[in-house]
Amino acid sequence: MKKQNRRSFLQFLGRAGLGLSAGGLLINLDSCSSENQNTGIKKGQILPFPLQDIPHSLEDKIILAEGLNYEVLIRWGDAISEKDTFGYNNDYTAYIPFDADKPDDGMLWVNHEYLKELFVSGFNDTDRSKKTKEEVEKEMYSVGGTLVRIKKDENDKWKIVANDERNRRLTAKTEIPFDWNEPIAGSNIALGTFANCSGGVTPWGTILTCEENYEMFYGETDYSDPGNPKRIADKYLDYGWSAYYDCPPEHYGWVVEVNPLSGEAKKLVALGRCAHECATVHQAKDGRLVVYSGDDSNDRCLYKFISKEAENLREGKLYVADTKKGEWLSLVYEEQEILQKNFKNQTEVLVRLREAAVLVGGTPLHRPEDIEIDPLSGNVLISLTNNKAKGDYHGEILKIEEEDNDNKTSLRFKATTFLAGGEETGFTCPDNMAFDPKGNLWLTSDISGSAINLEPYQNFGNNGLFMVPNRGKDKGKVIQVASAPVDSEFTGPFFSPDGETLFLSVQHPGEQSKSLDKLTSNWPDGGMNLPKPSVVCIYGQALKDLMRGDEIVD
Repeated sequence: MKKQNRRSFLQFLGRAGLGLSAGGLLINLDSCSSENQNTGIKKGQILPFPLQDIPHSLEDKIILAEGLNYEVLIRWGDAISEKDTFGYNNDYTAYIPFDADKPDDGMLWVNHEYLKELFVSGFNDTDRSKKTKEEVEKEMYSVGGTLVRIKKDENDKWKIVANDERNRRLTAKTEIPFDWNEPIAGSNIALGTFANCSGGVTPWGTILTCEENYEMFYGETDYSDPGNPKRIADKYLDYGWSAYYDCPPEHYGWVVEVNPLSGEAKKLVALGRCAHECATVHQAKDGRLVVYSGDDSNDRCLYKFISKEAENLREGKLYVADTKKGEWLSLVYEEQEILQKNFKNQTEVLVRLREAAVLVGGTPLHRPEDIEIDPLSGNVLISLTNNKAKGDYHGEILKIEEEDNDNKTSLRFKATTFLAGGEETGFTCPDNMAFDPKGNLWLTSDISGSAINLEPYQNFGNNGLFMVPNRGKDKGKVIQVASAPVDSEFTGPFFSPDGETLFLSVQHPGEQSKSLDKLTSNWPDGGMNLPKPSVVCIYGQALKDLMRGDEIVD
């Protein structure tokens, strides 16, 4: 990337004006023109609200609200260069233009979270000791992340730029250093990244990709006997990679920073180790970074990191939320006597973050997943997906109002429910979120594939995409605008700079398939084809009206 383009790229991020997160870049479009040349909509013109609720569906296809269309941008297995192909189970997406003046050309980052062995390696046995090294290496290649250049063509459609020199993969075999002052589990470098769920974008234009359910790859370490820590396999799924690659569990569960222009990556130890769903970034007025992240498991915690200085996530202070008292509790070794009694140093606190959070009094929550910052109110929204063991089947979106809502560096806040899931609101199991450039909230649902259309989810159909208007008669109403194919969920919503395209992942279609002869889905190619996780572009007149209408009413 030429230096001139790099400067333009950073100028674009600066023009976005506020903290960048998994949802996209908020841009003021109202000043662009008094009349849009493509639609004839005049500034101040009142339009009918362009999106209406769709019925729930169990069909094996994407169903969209009137005024919306979609196209598949890239599928699992598609070539991105002469040597690399797109990975499996795409999740978080982030689009970063090269140039502020040419926002329709840039880099797309996509997470690849986990895999279905039957499709990826062909392995289909409960005894994973039978898995070959060749099968393991196919699986290792399928996860991590993809960087690929995309650009609008002459027909105004997004296309992959094949064989661009910046197109590349990060996989479970990519060597990634730890950004820390001492080794982690005996090494300064980890082999690979995987379990990459949601993420975020920094003000200087790097991607934060988050390692979530890492235990099913190399297990976890049990520290209950201080003198004899031992590795334990995940109780739900163990891929069996340890037979060929003896990687320590402590090398995973981190937030990983990736340069989209070069592919260089590093694991950010200062943000702690857990099942990170996302890393949502806000920049305070003094330049320091505030990063919010949730630990996506039952009865786990919400975290906030405040950097020591601007453009640096290596040093700072990590806090855990006490949502009952409305306090951010320090996880700094020197500031907590109880941490000094139970850990050797700050590195051990960060490696064993979950234990440390409980010791200082962090509030256990119902699977804190994605986090977004409302661009209009400044409030922090957290998806709490569900906690079936505690009788919470539908989840909620939690709202955090920081005492200093502009900077978000204060240590006191107020926590309330923003939206509760259930039949009254029409959505369940909230997961990923995004705000469009007009400040409307978009969210996806995460009903487990094995639970779709079963009690208590039988009235919700397949997983969906929803939006919550921020104005008009339907302000605050949850509107379903898309339904996903069989067994799948929508993930990683991210808007293009003009808000007229929503990049969206379709993850794990056909996941409940027991064999290649009994596929539950054939999306996106239909017929008897294998189901393929894919990234789609959602567009259409409804999005144009939503973005360009100065006033919208029902």
